[in-house]
Amino acid sequence: MINKPLHSFHIPVMGLSYTIDSPIRVAQYGISSVISIIDDEIVEKMKNFYSKKFNLNYFGISSKTEDYRAKRITDYLDMMDDIVTEKFESFKDEISKNTDALKNFMTMLPNTSELKSGLQNILNQKESLASNIKSFIEKNLTPGSIDVNIMTKVDKDNYRNNEQLPVIFNDAHASLRGFAQSKISSSMVLSAGMNPRLYSYIEEFNDFFPDSNNYIKKKIILKVSDFRSAMIQGNFLAKKGLWVSEYRVESGLNCGGHAFATEGLLLGPIMEEFRLKKDELISSAHSLMIKALEQKEKYIPTEPLEMKITVQGGVGTSEEHDFLLENYQVDSIGWGSPFLLVPEATSVDRVTRNLLVKSKQDDYYLSNISPLGVPFNTVKGTSNEILKHYKESKNKFGSSCPKKLLALSKEYSPQGMCTASKKYQDIKLKDLEASKSEITQKQFESEKKKITDKACLCVGLVNSAYLEQGIEIKGEKQGVVVCPGPNLAYFDKEVSLSEMIQHIYGNGNILPENERSNMFINELKMYVEHLRKEISDFSAELTNSQIKKWKAFKANLFEGIAYYETLFKTTSFFGTDKNKIQKQLEDFKMNLEEIVIPELQK
Repeated sequence: MINKPLHSFHIPVMGLSYTIDSPIRVAQYGISSVISIIDDEIVEKMKNFYSKKFNLNYFGISSKTEDYRAKRITDYLDMMDDIVTEKFESFKDEISKNTDALKNFMTMLPNTSELKSGLQNILNQKESLASNIKSFIEKNLTPGSIDVNIMTKVDKDNYRNNEQLPVIFNDAHASLRGFAQSKISSSMVLSAGMNPRLYSYIEEFNDFFPDSNNYIKKKIILKVSDFRSAMIQGNFLAKKGLWVSEYRVESGLNCGGHAFATEGLLLGPIMEEFRLKKDELISSAHSLMIKALEQKEKYIPTEPLEMKITVQGGVGTSEEHDFLLENYQVDSIGWGSPFLLVPEATSVDRVTRNLLVKSKQDDYYLSNISPLGVPFNTVKGTSNEILKHYKESKNKFGSSCPKKLLALSKEYSPQGMCTASKKYQDIKLKDLEASKSEITQKQFESEKKKITDKACLCVGLVNSAYLEQGIEIKGEKQGVVVCPGPNLAYFDKEVSLSEMIQHIYGNGNILPENERSNMFINELKMYVEHLRKEISDFSAELTNSQIKKWKAFKANLFEGIAYYETLFKTTSFFGTDKNKIQKQLEDFKMNLEEIVIPELQK
């Protein structure tokens, strides 16, 4: 039996809805994908939609039901598992009987795939073809994983009749419980940093602990931006007897959705540190985990469990894909934003997908629209942006805030308010108006923009799926918010799933002839611009700690450039592009030298 995963790529979570049903679409082909489970409303609506479509006996769960949030998530995951299992069995049956279908499937497999070579050998033999293929497929083909994502920061306290509910009913806690109580065996991706209270809650569920066969039914994946963060979070969980099965390293800026910029640490050097110190990560967690398991009187693995390192953010060519696999010895590469142009894989409405096809580099930008106060990658011209500008022309600001998932500001209410809500922005704008005489017009306009920039992500990030599937959208018009990474600017057409996969594996090319810089160069450019903008936009009182932070940021970028200069001289990848890359590194070094970090006036 072949134990290696079928594919060397996975589809990461995208927004609240863009991958909400991706497992139903692609898991039968062995492709793993991640769905967001933080919004129980879209989960419930998609469950009802698919239950009806496939004639399943899953019934609606009212928001008046006790623990409805977790129950909705459990039901959706259980239903998704049923659908994926049925589709997978049908797919195996089809490729066992239909040689053309089998050959089409084989074009979607990596060139190095043992499954591909095994199937080719059977086809070459031509004897007992159907039975041999069926037997081989039964032994070696597995569906992709139905993984889930929980953004740890989205863990709002909840209330009933103005009384605060226990912590386990917080948003992220309820999402975790919904996953833990489902029947699926897959992974939970925790993103956006450490939430100690949420991490501690994982201990309550046995499925996260290894059994006597070293099998963990529900694995933990941490999305991290650097090695230090991985070590801290991994050891925190290990002290509770919990094993991190995968560290999913994401570029701080060259990614979709929220952008958690590092202190100038670039992806290449970060991955190098993971490559060099992976054993340290494993041994540290293992020793802490077995002590904790001993105290809990649970099964103790004699050897460290499997730990994967994966990477995502800005990958766009098969050569970059292969380089990351080989040079950093990672287990899988995340391909996110390009899949927004694949109707078979993601849930995107026609208007938004057309916008993404037509958008160019200058259209993608790092915005301030997120109520979380974290920079958010998006694209110009979305229906949400158009509606927002129209409302502003009528002097109307903010949203009705029907879901309150991001109602995390306690500035004006102990129950929390969303900074994108009309209620919050009305108060802020009134306060700003009252202080108008004390500030310049330019400062007033700048502060007003900071307040009104925020958009309702809870609604905007789910509308695309509703529009695609014809599900009714109720309430105030919000349009669609989309969160692609800047790398999508280089992709300019809708493609089939097969075409995208063949592009990933180097058996085809979907990129236009236009110039595209290497992924590491693209990220470096973003970081240099980020530092320059942060310094130029800084308006608070200058402190020694701020100056020290900028200097460390700049020093890290110089170290990253030096690392890349050596890397691109010695690697066998990137052929004729290496001279161009070296020149670009030299240019960015000069750009970085020109950035002046201010000093305190003596």
